[in-house]
Amino acid sequence: MNIPKMIATFFHVGLLRPAPGTWGSAAAIPVAWVVHGALGFPGFVAVAALIFALGWWATGRYTRGTGIHDPSEVVIDEVAGMFVTLLPVSGGLWFIGAAPWLFPWPGWVMGFVLFRLFDILKPGPVGRADARGDALGVMLDDIIAGAFAAVLVAASAAFVHLVLIP
Repeated sequence: MNIPKMIATFFHVGLLRPAPGTWGSAAAIPVAWVVHGALGFPGFVAVAALIFALGWWATGRYTRGTGIHDPSEVVIDEVAGMFVTLLPVSGGLWFIGAAPWLFPWPGWVMGFVLFRLFDILKPGPVGRADARGDALGVMLDDIIAGAFAAVLVAASAAFVHLVLIP
């Protein structure tokens, strides 16, 4: 069993075609739901950090000696980016004391769409991180794209819950 390949491709989700990055991002959502439901927000943060660390390691090992720094089948970076994107959803639910298995669809749908846009378009620091050409850059561009998406998800939730539905 090739552990770095299993992690880097997120248990072979990255081998799905077309658009393996989109498949990896989508596969992260049910995993995030289970993590949030089982471990709450503190566990969600810990698992997000673990995914990042394992992803960095696995991507480096998987790509070593290939001459390709970011093969399309490597999607653990998208999984990590989606976890960052969904931090406001998990955190918001946890802070208001909502049922642990609640994971409202507007937050994760919006997060998914925004994350994919930032990941594909690679604006500013997302593109600079991607241009590093190493395993850390592979992971960081999606973390930054996830942070951008998370800010918009949080701002949208605040607008809806504080302005539209006070």
